[in-house]
Amino acid sequence: MQKDTVVLWAKYNKTINEIMNGFIKTLRPDEWNKQLGGFFKSVRELCSHLYIADFSWLKRFGNLREFNFLKDSFFEKNLSFNVVLFENIDEYLAKRLELDTKMCAFAAEIQDEDLGKMLRYTNSQGESFEKNAGGLIMHIFNHDTHHRGMISLYLELLERENDFCSFNRVL
Repeated sequence: MQKDTVVLWAKYNKTINEIMNGFIKTLRPDEWNKQLGGFFKSVRELCSHLYIADFSWLKRFGNLREFNFLKDSFFEKNLSFNVVLFENIDEYLAKRLELDTKMCAFAAEIQDEDLGKMLRYTNSQGESFEKNAGGLIMHIFNHDTHHRGMISLYLELLERENDFCSFNRVL
């Protein structure tokens, strides 16, 4: 894997999220919070999980080396998976766009040699790991794709349009 691949993934991720969020923003508050039966019970809970995971992974990459994008005060907070963020859709949309921009900044800063390095990090349960940085980056974007699929299903259950996965619209 090379840096160009990471940059493409980040750009794709941001673009697809923007398209998906165009559908999410049409939800009424009761639909945003509706319990739909999955592990993450609502669109709100699922969006919160995805946001916290991406935020946490970006912060963990600070253990690999110094990154300029992490110097932003945006990363001074700590987020917990035990909390559901975003009281409303507008708050989510603004924060998600900001986070996707940070993910693109990360991709722009990553170097080919970083991708072969081992990243030491602690997960949200306090367990320590050492894993290949390139593999972890691939995991982050795969995790995002997985949960976008869940959001698509939730939008289907809410009888909402949600064709945001078309390559023709992105690439």
